Amino acid sequence: MEENVHERLVFGMALAATAGGLDAYTYLVHGEVFAGLQTGNFILLGVHLGQGHWRALVHYLVPILAFAFSALLARYLQTKLRKNQQLWFLIFESTLLLLVGLFSSHLPNLLANALLSAAAAAQLQEFQKLKGKPFTSLMMTGNLRNLSTNFFEGYIKHDAAKQTAFRDTLIILGSFVLGALLNGFLVSYFAQRTILFSLVFLTIAGGLLITDPYTSR
Repeated sequence: MEENVHERLVFGMALAATAGGLDAYTYLVHGEVFAGLQTGNFILLGVHLGQGHWRALVHYLVPILAFAFSALLARYLQTKLRKNQQLWFLIFESTLLLLVGLFSSHLPNLLANALLSAAAAAQLQEFQKLKGKPFTSLMMTGNLRNLSTNFFEGYIKHDAAKQTAFRDTLIILGSFVLGALLNGFLVSYFAQRTILFSLVFLTIAGGLLITDPYTSR
């Protein structure tokens, strides 16, 4: 059976690199907030409130709520879109990144973080599989667990399929770090516009969809 292009490894790599870049960017440029890693936002919210920093409530609650609302909106759109669904979600995400990249210097941190959290939520909601298996491009905790499990099953139990899964998971983890690394390096030169470089990864993903004959369905 033909593998869906949006479940291929190279597609997952592009998504993971984008996600790593989003979190690195918002953390470095927009007030130490995560666009996709909402677990981190909950932790930082609790820490700041525990230290009596009550102003942090809005600072972290806005991206959390934006993420939740966008996930809700994305799920609704999934019930309405019939053709080119994955491509429309990539366009939506790319548009939000483009808006922040072009106008970040004029946007308050709260709005910039809300827009990028919405982009991250849309990505997480739409792209949930890699080679037919459950997958998340935003949070690496589960992927790290899978890496260890696949190593055990693959190289200790000698399961060839798990060896492939181990290598795929390692590549996804590396792609996530690469996205964060690039944003961490480039932010010194491009400041608020650094997020525009993440559009390269989304463009690669979009190109894969456009050139795939089975995308329209």
